[in-house]
Amino acid sequence: MSRSYGFFLFFFVFSVAAHAMQISFPSWGFFTDLPEEYELADGDMKSTYSFASPAGATVSIRAYPAGAYQSAEALAAAIQKQFNNTGETDVFEYRNRKAVILELAFSLGNAAIKGFGLCLELEGKGGPGTPFLLVLAYGDAAGGDLTTLHLSCLDSIAPDAGSLHAPGPVTVYSFPRGEQKTAALAGGVGEAAFFEHDAEAAQFVVDREDLVLRRYAQTPLWKEAWARFYRTIYRDSFERIQNAAFILERLWNVPAPGNRGLASAALAWVQGFQYERDIEGSDFVNLVSAAIEGRGDCDSRALLWAVILEQAGVPAGIMVSAEYSHAMGIVDADGEGARFSLDGKDWLVAETTARVDIGLIGQSMSDSNKWLGITFE
Repeated sequence: MSRSYGFFLFFFVFSVAAHAMQISFPSWGFFTDLPEEYELADGDMKSTYSFASPAGATVSIRAYPAGAYQSAEALAAAIQKQFNNTGETDVFEYRNRKAVILELAFSLGNAAIKGFGLCLELEGKGGPGTPFLLVLAYGDAAGGDLTTLHLSCLDSIAPDAGSLHAPGPVTVYSFPRGEQKTAALAGGVGEAAFFEHDAEAAQFVVDREDLVLRRYAQTPLWKEAWARFYRTIYRDSFERIQNAAFILERLWNVPAPGNRGLASAALAWVQGFQYERDIEGSDFVNLVSAAIEGRGDCDSRALLWAVILEQAGVPAGIMVSAEYSHAMGIVDADGEGARFSLDGKDWLVAETTARVDIGLIGQSMSDSNKWLGITFE
């Protein structure tokens, strides 16, 4: 995204909030965040749910009560047999839970079905044994390659609320965290702990979700899709940069009343990054690489800034504009500065690509109707 200068203070009202398709299943404790094209198509709304896409993709979800199966492997074996599935299965661990990923390859009538599935332990809801979750993302193989869409759907599964701030199951399967190591943070401000595959995994999520986002560029759902793109990266990155956020907060040691001091310190840090765009790629530097290498476009910096503040318990988010090709941060903080209203709150804005104080915004970008606000909690 490009930058614009000539900054001033003003107040404007922002009223168009992004509508999410993040769904909670409170009876079972799990969550999904499917791409916007999926609509609820079938199910008893108690333990079975089916979502369909106009592209011919389907996501089928079924929760099994404790005692229905002895293990995730047993559930996967039952699915293999039920569908006469010839695809392979693999067992892995997701957040101390046993899980199985399935490659789906079976026939349904005259159609050859391709896709992926996930069997995952859920937290117990009373009674002996363990409840399980089955999620199948699939489509007619003759309808085109829907692999990216299927993987995005499965990776959006969060078996509990804590998983909403951790990498998704497909990403963990594809990129096991590996050994923990330390790396110097941008600007020589100290070192923080990361896992050896964090940057690679985070970029995998960015690139995959960029392909999903492109599906909606010329559709009425582009705002919702844009919000989901950032929401997915936020979820994947939150835990990966947790130690970095802690180190930075301790370094800055700002007794900031009204959250403004910490927000300003974090803003000054990301403003010092090297401005970088990938015209041919996703145009977004993953947050791990951004924090270590000190580089990124406006939305990479704004999202990294927001995650750091959220880690410290400071409500923050981002605002993005297609018309201005720009992104900025927003924070719930006191004091003078440009603000806009979102979700009943007046947020202070933060420009991350120019060395200006918090609360300043370019005069040429002051039309509130051209901004989309995105929060994460």
